[in-house]
Amino acid sequence: MSAVKTRRVLSLSTLFPNTAHPRFGIFVARSLEALQRDTHWDVTLINPIGLPPLALGRYKMLAGAARNGREFGFDVHRPIFRLLPKVGGRLNPRLIARAVLPLARRLHAGRPFDLVDAQFFYPDGPAAMMIARELGLPFSVKARGADIHYWGARGYGREALIETAREAAGVLAVCEALADDMATLGMDRDRIGIHYTGLDRDLFRPLDHNGLRARLAERFSIPIARDDLLLVTVGALIERKGQAYVVKSLADLPKGRLLLVGKGEDEPSLRALAKELGVAGRVHFLGSLDPSMLPPILSAADAMVLPSASEGLANAWIESLACGTPIVITDAGGAREVVTSPEAGVIVARNCRAIREGIEAVTARPHSPEAVAETVEAFSWEANGAALAAHYDEIV
Repeated sequence: MSAVKTRRVLSLSTLFPNTAHPRFGIFVARSLEALQRDTHWDVTLINPIGLPPLALGRYKMLAGAARNGREFGFDVHRPIFRLLPKVGGRLNPRLIARAVLPLARRLHAGRPFDLVDAQFFYPDGPAAMMIARELGLPFSVKARGADIHYWGARGYGREALIETAREAAGVLAVCEALADDMATLGMDRDRIGIHYTGLDRDLFRPLDHNGLRARLAERFSIPIARDDLLLVTVGALIERKGQAYVVKSLADLPKGRLLLVGKGEDEPSLRALAKELGVAGRVHFLGSLDPSMLPPILSAADAMVLPSASEGLANAWIESLACGTPIVITDAGGAREVVTSPEAGVIVARNCRAIREGIEAVTARPHSPEAVAETVEAFSWEANGAALAAHYDEIV
């Protein structure tokens, strides 16, 4: 049964699942779901959908997803804002605020909010700041990684990030390393709280290896031998995630077989690379999967390899470890806050040789899945929701 509600938050997030992209920003949904279910905060979410003047191609499906509903236990509103693809980054915060304000005023007049919240620093943060000003409310903003690293590298983006952090009543980051990066940009490090991600502990846990590989082989129609070195990479197929390095490493790992979980613009180039290197028969593209399919894949794997160029604190790291599978990752974001013991895996340089050696080191080392899972025992969505509620309470 949900807790008695005594406070109300209006949360703004462009990063949130919809029918066109059901896995997009699922971690935001899970965090707010825990906040709604377990705490005294009542959530209303606005998920602005950006569409160009002519919603063609992939935008046509996104236009169909701009529907309101009750999802994850709270009300979700999806107003449309005008988007100028590739060139409109500077304008998006103001365009979002303009589209959202009439709805926010109406909702606030009906049942007043105590706080405005942004679940992504840009463009959500500056938009939330404008909305909070109009409603006369304090606001909080959270940084997740790409929102800081990508937009902070642009002059106008850096200015907007710093102004938003200065005016916010509360600022969060997903890890200590990201908070330090934010301070380097010019934000007050002492005002940045750490809010670690959560974990569905009922779903992500070590599963018995017996028969797992055979089940996966049948489910995805791929050959997986008992003695294969089974590697998995979980993440969008984009350059920043570094799947190309893992594909290249297979050339020197004759027993290696790679499962790529995720979709993205790099899929054609990754397929071409695998073919060029002669490893196409050992690289398998599984696409975007339902969360229930991840635990058997992760539990069956010998290692989860994710050589990202930048991260905040990747949910894929935590989910893999919770399934008892060590990780091979680069020194990105909160990597050092997760790989705190040999059981968790290794941190390597972002090059093929270092990644291959990391895979060999991790897979040659005997480990207990239960011991690996213990390295992330502090993570849960319940803890995440409670921490977010405590942060909001300090503001209001």
